[in-house]
Amino acid sequence: MTKMSKYLVLIFQDEAVTPQAEGESISASYQEFMQRRNGSLLNGAALQPASTATSVRRNGTGGFSVTDGPFAESKETLGGYFLIEAGDLDEALEIAKEVPAGVGVEVRPVRVVS
Repeated sequence: MTKMSKYLVLIFQDEAVTPQAEGESISASYQEFMQRRNGSLLNGAALQPASTATSVRRNGTGGFSVTDGPFAESKETLGGYFLIEAGDLDEALEIAKEVPAGVGVEVRPVRVVS
């Protein structure tokens, strides 16, 4: 049996192009993706718009700075994620290519901490 690894697929979008509506339903393309890849999907969620983010940064003196907005100013914002299971990075990338994301996705292996 092949050992499966976990990968986080971070979904990026341009909120100016794909605004999020309150209470919106999952689009048909995402529903199709989730049904097709159900065996690999462990978890996932859409995020509220970047305007609702609050960033916490260490200030270098042992304290923290808390500011409104995302960690980085960017036209592309993190819109959601899928936690997937795949045999290797190549398989994870094939799954990620099917995510119907507006701008694109980033795939990262999940580090096993013991």
